[in-house]
Order: sequence, then structure tokens, then C-alpha cells
Amino acid sequence: MLIETLGAARDMGRLNAILGVLIRHGFGDSVRRLGLADRLEQAGHAIKWDHAADLARLEPPVQLRLTLEELGPTFVKLGQILAGRADLFGPDYIAEFEKLHSNVPALPLEQLRPQLREDLGGEPEDVFARFDVEPLAAASIAQVHRAQLHDGREVIVKIRRPGITDIIEADLRLLARLAALAEAELPALKPYRPQQLVRELARSLQRELDLASECRSAERIAANMVALPWIVVPKVHWAHTKERVNVQDFVGGIAGHDLARLDTEGLDRNLLAKRGAQAVLKMIVEDGFFHADPHPGNVFYLDGNRIAFIDFGMVGRLSAHRREELLQLLLGLVERNPQTVADVLLDWTGDDHGLNLSLLETEIETFVDQYHGAPLAELNLGQMLADVTTILREHHLGLPSDMALLIKAFITLEGMGRGLDPGFHMTSEALPLLKKVVRARYEPKVVAGRAWQTLRRTLAVAEQLPHDVSRLLRNARRGKVHVGIDIAHLKRVGDQIDRAANRLTMALVIAALIIGSSIVMTVQGGPTLFGLPAFGFIGFASAFAGGLWLVRAIWRSSKGRDLPDGD
Repeated sequence: MLIETLGAARDMGRLNAILGVLIRHGFGDSVRRLGLADRLEQAGHAIKWDHAADLARLEPPVQLRLTLEELGPTFVKLGQILAGRADLFGPDYIAEFEKLHSNVPALPLEQLRPQLREDLGGEPEDVFARFDVEPLAAASIAQVHRAQLHDGREVIVKIRRPGITDIIEADLRLLARLAALAEAELPALKPYRPQQLVRELARSLQRELDLASECRSAERIAANMVALPWIVVPKVHWAHTKERVNVQDFVGGIAGHDLARLDTEGLDRNLLAKRGAQAVLKMIVEDGFFHADPHPGNVFYLDGNRIAFIDFGMVGRLSAHRREELLQLLLGLVERNPQTVADVLLDWTGDDHGLNLSLLETEIETFVDQYHGAPLAELNLGQMLADVTTILREHHLGLPSDMALLIKAFITLEGMGRGLDPGFHMTSEALPLLKKVVRARYEPKVVAGRAWQTLRRTLAVAEQLPHDVSRLLRNARRGKVHVGIDIAHLKRVGDQIDRAANRLTMALVIAALIIGSSIVMTVQGGPTLFGLPAFGFIGFASAFAGGLWLVRAIWRSSKGRDLPDGD
């Protein structure tokens, strides 16, 4: 049954609440099409289908944002991830997703105290020289209190909300099942890859729930930023940091959205924009490990034109191969080389089933070529990346999740740079670094190192080759070598042949019964049934039943062939 498919009874209450919110916000038709409403009502879960008229008049993007906010932290996080998927959603939806925030009031300290006492090994008032009862900030997963260590250092204490893990895990279970159901029942949602998005959400939330993992990410980025002394990452105090609580230095600079204070404090906006761009470009291009959510709330400006990054709950990772592809893409955009851009994007999109590759490549080349001859300072790299993802969305293609996260960070970064300095141009900052990294990859020492690694792998394969050949021949002599050929639709053809053979066999049996029964009917004597020889009568009755079965099977088969594919 569908109810069993959707999960155990422990999740039914949450499922009913989710569907109730969806229906109230005007998504009742989707709930019905998924077949959920009838099944839930049969299971005794009442669903109210009426929703407020004022909600019905809202635009769909606003309606969806309000729905996600009301559903809680898991869905708010999903919306924040979708805010970076310009390859899947249009500008109206992206703008609403970017407004998502959790309207969650802070919990009283007494509700946090038992968990906090267990994690800290004592009462917070004893562990710290001072612990502020009133929270500094509150969010859906954790809230932050300010405190002071016994050595006088000001710190923040980030505390995970009790019970939030159980809620999120239940939501993720339901989302995984609903995503699979949606892909099967609502073909229009397939280009949005619901199951892939849920897997991405689960990975992100699992990292964010582990507050110690956030600190490990912060320390990794701090180590990478040693060469840029103007970048500040709060120090982690591991003696008090666990999975459910972390303690970091307090950063008391100018918040990223309070730009008016920069002038009164005498900070250099132009220099701040350049330094911020250099830091994030280094994270992305050189290190392959970057702050994936560098919005103004996570950035502070300090005296001496320093920049502090906080909150490393959302980070991005890029493999060496992916960084190489990114370099080619950015260089192709900056140097106006359309063929390079098209090649990289086509590699990223992967599945080209039913895609007009020639048309997509032509559109990408036309887009990039429009910037040919334009001065470097006039190029808006973030907008160019956004426009490229729009082209992919129109062709129902999605970027890899790591690249979607990176492009979101890139666009956010350029927006912050232009907010600091209207004359800021990301391309001017990116091009020297991109060329430097490309040159570094082809230095003799680096090339020799890659060649040596390749040679070592080749020698290892050659060393293992005699053993592999010997094992293959030994298995061949024992008859243990199997050759597997996977041909599309071969199983379907085999099934059709099996069905046809079964029907032919049944037809032969029916014919034999008719002939045999006819012979028996001519023989006098023996038991009778309805005045006829019993065995002959039974034979004709069996032949008649078999004939009805055969006619029905043939009729159903011909009806199935008339249906369109997928039905």
C-alpha cells in the first residue's frame, strides 16, 4: 500500500501536517495527483481542503516561499539550496527563495540547560566567566549566546536546538519518498530532479547539524588563508566544542549589510572589495574548499581593512578535476571563447537524452560571442554565469550540485563587491589569478610530477598484468568466465517471446483437448455426465475455458500495444 511506501507510523503525523500546509497554500491538486489525500483519509487522517482566500491570491513563487517557511527548518534549508539553482528555477522563484528565513523564536535557556550541561560538563555559568542568558541570535537549527572565557576572551556559544535532529530526520525520510513518488507520478517535475535535490539537502543538513564539523571547516579555511593576513576566521575553542555545541571567538566588527558605517569608520571600500574577491577566488580556484554562503550576514569588516568570515555550516568542495573544468569555463567567459564554454557545460550536464546538442551549443556560442570586443572592465562575470544557467534551464538541463553551489557563491560575492564599490569588476580580479593558476599547472616541476604519477600507475598495472592474465586463463579452463552483454530493451523482447511461447503452448493444449475429447465422444460405455461421456465433456469444457483465457490474453496484449510509451 502507498501508506506503507511512505513510511512507518511514526512519520504519519508529520506527513499529515506537511500535506495540510501544502493544501492550505494551494497545492491541493498536486497532493491529489500523487494519490496521497485519498490514502491518508482512508487511514483515518482527516485533511481540510479549505484555504484562506488571501493566500490563494498570492503569486506562485511567494506562495511556495511561505509554504517552505511554515513547514520548518528542513524545508527552509531546501529553499535556501534552491536559491542557488538558477539552472532549475526562474528569477521570480530565485528571488523568493533568497528571502527565506526561519521565523523561530529563541528557546529559553532553561530548555537548553540539560543538554548544555551534558555537553560542557557543568553549568554554563561555571564553565564560563560570564554567560549571557539572552541569545545573541536564533535560527532554526541553533541559537547563539555570548560568553566570556576565564582568560577574558570574548566568545560565542552556538547551541543546537534539542530534538531538532529527530524532526529533520523524519522530514528527510518523507521527502525522499515523496520525491521518488513525484518523479513517478508527475513527469513535469523530472527536469527538477527531486530525488537528487533531496540527497543534496540531506548531505547539507547532516553537516550543519554537526556543530563540530562546522568548526573543522573553519579551521581548514583559516589554514588556507594564512597567506592573506587581512582575512580573519574566528578561533575555535575545542575544549568546549562538541557535536551539539561549539565555542568560537566573538567577532565585533561592522556587519556586511551596514555599509554606511564603513565611511564613518574610515575603511577603504575599494580595498575591501578587492580583498574579499581575492579571498573567495583563492578558496574556489586554488584550494577547492570554499565558504558557500558568503552573504552580508556572514561577513564582518574590521579595522585595518580586514574581513572576517563566520558561520561555516555550508561549505563547498571541488575536486582537482572539477577545478580544472572551472578554470576553463571562467577563462572562456573572460576571454570570450564560446567553444570552450560550450564544451565545459556540455560535459557538466551529462545526460543529453532527447537534447538538441547542436541548438544548445549554438545558443551558448551566440551568448558568449556577444561580448566579443567588449572591454574587460565592462564584463559582469556573475551575470554572465547567471545567464548561462538560464540557457541550461530552458533546455531542461541541470548543473552538478557542487557547481550550482559555487555559481551561487560567485554571484553573491560579485554583488557584495559592487555594493562596496560600484566600480568593482570581478573579471579584473579573477583574470590574473586564473592565469596564474593555469601557468602553475604547466610549470616543469608540476608537469614532471604528474608524469611521474602517471608512470607509477602504468608500472603498477603492468606489474599486475601477468597475474590478472593467469587468473583469467585459469577461470576460463574451469568454465567460470562469463560474458555479460547489456542491450537496451533486450529483457522486454525476451518477455514478449516468453508470453508468445506460453500462448502457443496453450493453443496446442486446447487443440489436443478438442481432438481427444471428440474421439472420446465416439466411444460407447463408461461414466456419463448430462447424458454425454464424462471424459469427453470435461475435455471440451477445459478446452472452452482455455480458449477464453487465450482470447483475453491476446486482446489485452493488443490493447497494451496501442497505449503510448510509459503507460
